[in-house]
Amino acid sequence: QVQLVESGGGLVQAGGSLRLSCAASGRTFSSYAMGWFRQAPGKEREFLTGIWWSGDGTYYADSVKGRFTTSRDNAKNTVYLQMNSLKPEDTAVYYCAALGRWDGGSRATGAYWGQGTQVTVSS
Repeated sequence: QVQLVESGGGLVQAGGSLRLSCAASGRTFSSYAMGWFRQAPGKEREFLTGIWWSGDGTYYADSVKGRFTTSRDNAKNTVYLQMNSLKPEDTAVYYCAALGRWDGGSRATGAYWGQGTQVTVSS
């Protein structure tokens, strides 16, 4: 089993940056692909990024491509989401997940979830 705890959310002005971290416990962390999702009020949860267990391959949704970067440090059991050029429409609760299924593209299912961290971007 994998337990996940996100941190790094907060309030930032448009154009600013935030770095989210997701700390995992459990010896099987390095065997999972990891993903970041977000959910804004009244909207469905959106899959943003995925990264394979090796860190070699990544996926980005069009909405964040070129602005967000995901990385992982298996030695630290941590996955990161660097968010630059933030926009008010990026305001949402952000979740990391250990992916149970992922096609390497836009289709992913979380097996384990963090509790979420709020990101608010002011205009």
